Amino acid sequence: MYAKNLARILGLLCQNSDVSYSTPQELDQRFESLRRYGQLPRGRERRDEKLSGKHIAAAVFGLVPTHPEWAGHVTTVLEGLRPVGGADASFFRAETISDVLVVLLKDEEARKSFIRMTLTIAETGVNSNGGAEVVYLHSGEKRRAYFVPKGAVSVLSKGREVDFDPDRDRMNAPAMREISFTNSFFRSLARECVLAERFPVPPEGDGSEYDAEEVELERYRKLGVRNGSRFLHVGVDNQVTWPKEERLITFDQYRLVLMPKTKDHVQSVHIDLMANRVDERTAMTVINRFLSVMAWCDDNFAIAEYGWSGNPVPVPVTKRDLAFTTAHEYILDRKIPDSEEARRALALFREARNAQQNGFISYAVLNYYKIIEIRNHGKEAARKWFLTNFEILRAESKGDDDISRFLAICGSEQPNKYIHDSCRIAVAHAGKHSKSDPDDAHEIVRLHTAARVMHLLARRFIEQEFAISDVMYSGN
Repeated sequence: MYAKNLARILGLLCQNSDVSYSTPQELDQRFESLRRYGQLPRGRERRDEKLSGKHIAAAVFGLVPTHPEWAGHVTTVLEGLRPVGGADASFFRAETISDVLVVLLKDEEARKSFIRMTLTIAETGVNSNGGAEVVYLHSGEKRRAYFVPKGAVSVLSKGREVDFDPDRDRMNAPAMREISFTNSFFRSLARECVLAERFPVPPEGDGSEYDAEEVELERYRKLGVRNGSRFLHVGVDNQVTWPKEERLITFDQYRLVLMPKTKDHVQSVHIDLMANRVDERTAMTVINRFLSVMAWCDDNFAIAEYGWSGNPVPVPVTKRDLAFTTAHEYILDRKIPDSEEARRALALFREARNAQQNGFISYAVLNYYKIIEIRNHGKEAARKWFLTNFEILRAESKGDDDISRFLAICGSEQPNKYIHDSCRIAVAHAGKHSKSDPDDAHEIVRLHTAARVMHLLARRFIEQEFAISDVMYSGN
C-alpha cells in the first residue's frame, strides 16, 4: 500500500460519514501534515515506499481533527493512548490504540470480534487531550476498552477498568467531537491492503502532491534551516533599510533571517539558536547589536519588540493587536491640575509608561526617577524617599513576584541605593562607573525588573504628593 493510494481509499471509505464529505484536496492536506510530522514517508524519493501498519494507523488518526493542517499533531497525540487497566483489559492485549489498528489490519479474528472504535481529540483531562473507546465481542459478551493519555497513570494499572466511568473520567470538555470507525471500515481497509500486496500497482498520480513540500524545503534550505534548528523570533518596528523578501544574512559571525512586513506581519529578525550556538539572551543581544548598526547606518529608528523561541523554522511575527479598555458610557469629569509640579509629574509618568511599553526601558527608568526628584532634590533626599516607601510597598505587596525579582537583582545592596546607583546613574551617564548597555539582553532584563518596581513607586508618589485621583470622573 502506497500513501497516495491510501488517501484515495480513505476518501472513499469516509464519503458517507457526513452530508459534506472530504475532498481529495483535503486528504492531500492531511497527508502533507502527516509527512511533516514524520508519520508518513517524506519526500518524492520515498513516494514508492510501502506503508507499514503504523503508517496506515497514523493516516486513520489523521482523519480525526476538523482542520486538515492539524492531522500530524493529532496523530502524535492519539497514537500513544494507553488502555485503562493495562494490556490485560485491552483489545487483543494491545498496549496502545495504534497497536489496536495494526492488529485489526492483519488479524482476521480480531476483525471478527471488533464492533466499533470511537476517537476524540477533545480535552479529556486538565491540559490533556485525546481519548478512545473500542467496542468488541469476547466469548459472546460485548465489552469496551477505553484508552487515555499516557499521563493518566492513575487509571493505567491493572484492575482500574472495573470502576472506570467514561462519562465521569473522560468528559473534561463541555463539548466533544468524536469520529467512529465501524467493523465495515476496517474490513474494507484490510481487504485493500491484501489486494495491494497481491497485485502491486505503482503509486497513483504524478507525484504533484510533493510539489508544495519541495518548494517549502527549498525555501527552508535558503534560510539556513537544518535538522535540530530552534529559532528565536523577534518583531521589529523600524525605518531602516530592510529586504523586500525574506533573506538569510551574515552579521559578524552570526547568521540571521530577516522577514519583511506584510499585511498581517511585522518586519522581523530570526536567529537559529542551535546553529549559532547561543542561548536566548545572547541571541537577543546579537539582534540588538544588528539593529543598532542599522540605526547608525540609516540614521533612523529600529525597535526590537516582542518575540518567542522554540520553532524549528523561522515563523513570521504577527502584528500586535493589543487589547484596550472601552466603555459603553464614557464618563469623563477631569481638569488639568493647577500645580505645575503635578502637571510635570503626569507628563513624566506618561513618557515613562510609553517608553516602558515600547522597549525604551532606560528612558522609562530615568523618567520614573525624575518624578520622585520633583520634590526630593539631590541624591540623599531621593534615596531617603525610596528607602521609606520601598519598605512600605514591600509590606503592602507580600508575595508580589516583581518585588521578589527586584530584591534578587539588588543582591546585598540596599534597594534605595541600587535604584540610585545602578538604575538612575547607570542609565543617565556613561562614565567609568556607569556602563549600562541597552543592547545587552541581561541589562535589558535587569532594567525591566527595576522599572516595574519604580513604576509602582512613582504612582505612589503622585497619589500621595499631589492627591491626584486615578478615577476618570472624580472631578479633580
